Order: sequence, then C-alpha cells, then structure tokens
Amino acid sequence: MMSLREQIQEDMKAAMRARETERLGTIRMLLAAIKQREVDERREQSDTDVLAVVEKLIKQRKESARQFRDGGRPELADKEDAEIVFLQPYLPAALSEAEIDALIGSAISDSAAQGPRDMGKVLGLLRPQVQGRVDMAVLSEKVKTRLNT
Repeated sequence: MMSLREQIQEDMKAAMRARETERLGTIRMLLAAIKQREVDERREQSDTDVLAVVEKLIKQRKESARQFRDGGRPELADKEDAEIVFLQPYLPAALSEAEIDALIGSAISDSAAQGPRDMGKVLGLLRPQVQGRVDMAVLSEKVKTRLNT
C-alpha cells in the first residue's frame, strides 16, 4: 500500500500531466510544507505526521478565507477555498456525531476522568484515534461539555 506522501507525489505528477495549474500549485505547497517539517525535525514524516500538516494547512486556509471575506476580498477568499478543496481528499473520512460521542464516552471511562481538570488525559487518548477525522476545537468543546455534566 502506498504511503500518504507517495500518494501526494503521484497526484502531483497527474496534475502536471493534466495541466491543472491550481491543483498543482496546492500540491507543491503541501509537499514543501512536509519537506520543511522533515528538515526541522530531521526525520522522515509518517502518515500521521503528514495528516497533521494537511490539517494545519486546511485550518490556515479557512482562517485566511474568513479574513479575506471580512476584508471585502471575496476573490482571494475563493482562491483559499479552492486550495481547501484540493487538500481535503488527503484527510480520512470524517466521523459522525454518534461515533464522536461514543469515542468520547470510552475515552472518559478509560482515563477514569472525574471532571474538567482531566480534560487533557481524555484528549490525549482521543487524539490518535480521531486525527484528521474531526476538528480538534469541536472535539475539545464536546469533551469539555461532557466533563462538566
């Protein structure tokens, strides 16, 4: 089976052949971000690490698009949204609300969490299971709500 990084490189080649300049630019930006992280950490990135890079880039693009819309620059916001569309396929399928709630419940019981001060333990257990499949801010808020009740 092909690693995520290899898949991204194959997609770059396909975008070159198809002359898809916007997609090619986005994929090159992604590969540059992965390479930069490899240089910074002095090690090859695993699929989990690559997922983290993809998530970070998507989060940056969403924030930029929001700021461009607030600033009256919809054409730049549309460009950011297009990059998100090109990055999205590298993330695994999103979890449903029921799946998220079930994972939170099992993490709370596994960690024997008693209240809000145990939130870090619960999130530590959940992070590897949900990486790339749910927005961590949403997950954090759900865990906080569950621990406060």
